Amino acid sequence: MYENQQLWIAQAETPQKEKICIQPQMANRHGLIAGATGTGKTVTLKVLAETFADAGIPVFMADMKGDVSGISQPGDDNEKMQKLIADYGFQNFQYRGYTTNFWDIFGEKGIPLRTTISEMGPTLLARLLELNQTQEDILTIVFRIADDQQLLLMDMKDLREMLKYVSENCKELASEYGTMSRQSLGAISRGLVALENQGADYFFGEPAIDIRDWMRCDTNSRGVINVMDATKLINYPRLYSTFMLWMLSELYETMPEAGDLDKPKMIFFFDEAHLLFNDAPKALLDKITQIVKLIRSKAIGIYFCSQSPSDIPDEVLSQLGNRVQHALRAYTPADQKAVKAAAQSFRVNPEFDTAEVITQLGTGEALVSFLDENGAPEVVQRAHILCPQARMAAATEEERQKCIQGSDLFTKYGQAVDRESAYEILGKRFEEEAAQEAAEKEAEEAQKQAEKEAKEAQKQAEKEARRRQKSLEKGIDSAITSLGREVGRSLFRGLMNNLKK
Repeated sequence: MYENQQLWIAQAETPQKEKICIQPQMANRHGLIAGATGTGKTVTLKVLAETFADAGIPVFMADMKGDVSGISQPGDDNEKMQKLIADYGFQNFQYRGYTTNFWDIFGEKGIPLRTTISEMGPTLLARLLELNQTQEDILTIVFRIADDQQLLLMDMKDLREMLKYVSENCKELASEYGTMSRQSLGAISRGLVALENQGADYFFGEPAIDIRDWMRCDTNSRGVINVMDATKLINYPRLYSTFMLWMLSELYETMPEAGDLDKPKMIFFFDEAHLLFNDAPKALLDKITQIVKLIRSKAIGIYFCSQSPSDIPDEVLSQLGNRVQHALRAYTPADQKAVKAAAQSFRVNPEFDTAEVITQLGTGEALVSFLDENGAPEVVQRAHILCPQARMAAATEEERQKCIQGSDLFTKYGQAVDRESAYEILGKRFEEEAAQEAAEKEAEEAQKQAEKEAKEAQKQAEKEARRRQKSLEKGIDSAITSLGREVGRSLFRGLMNNLKK
């Protein structure tokens, strides 16, 4: 609820029922929504998203179970809602749906959400492929070769073709880029196959999303709410977390420095935040921490949502100034430790024991502490989160499709584009090389055939020469023999004539 330039989120459980508000200028100091399953985190997400939107702040959030989609439709009136409205003392409460753009990596329940292989970059892609450090280094070199040769890496087939090219020419490329083993290149290729089996090939391609298209307000000056359907994506936690991290990186790199504004340019909700940090190498954790620390100056607020604050590394947790803590359970020593840590993260309220209250909170109740106008944490208060103005339940498929088809962004991103890139260029190069190789082979065969025919002709000529030589010699021998006989006869006749005389 946005009233008097205040982001009203909850109502304190005190006789005065004070309003608990986030200061708009402090909303980009990030936040945390934590609590066990079934304690009301999704409702808190909706209330925060609605309030930010009412203040003219665009929002991006993931829909893990499909129920967030109801934010696009007006809420349903009933006795329970009427009681809540009366309890909160709302003056101008209206059921309303919010202008919503639905997105989906798989293009099934929203506008297709894509980026290119180049924009994802080798570091995040290596995490997605679960590569070791050596393989990641080689992937980085592959990206460098593609860049040097002006080969655009748009989708999965581009990267596959690039890996094939590098593998076939690794000896020639080694002098400039270093040794690249075919075993490592093969491991990367196998990783791509596994990634495609998860449906990641839908994510890579064009038209790539322009983050600035999320930073819009509707005709009523309310921020547009962007909802990414993650009901299928959450089955592939590494793909989900890498995608969300890419979005944070993209926001950080795209947005200019803004300093301290009256309100953020955008709020980004990261649900199931523990997936971002699970098994993340130190270099990646350092990158996340850096983004969280610095993106505030670009007027972007990040709100992590997870079951326990212990899911978030301390360096990141220390940057989250606005906090809503729903109930935690303390069944095991590890749970008890998490409850104690969560309690110690709040500024103490002398009216109650924070650690004890955390385990007693009911659904919709929370411990709340936001930053005051000076940026200092307020004393923690036990409070009730406000009720949403939009529908609590999910939108119907017909309502969802109406939102999708009615968005101008569906026209922009709905149809995939496959322009000439590494796959086509290298394919032509392979074809030309194959054609040249075939022509050279044909010329070589023709030369061999010509040489063979020449040798055969020479052999026949020599054979004919020898035959003629023999024939000539035989003729001469015959002539000599015949001449000898004639001479002998002549001499014999002469001799006989002399004897007669």
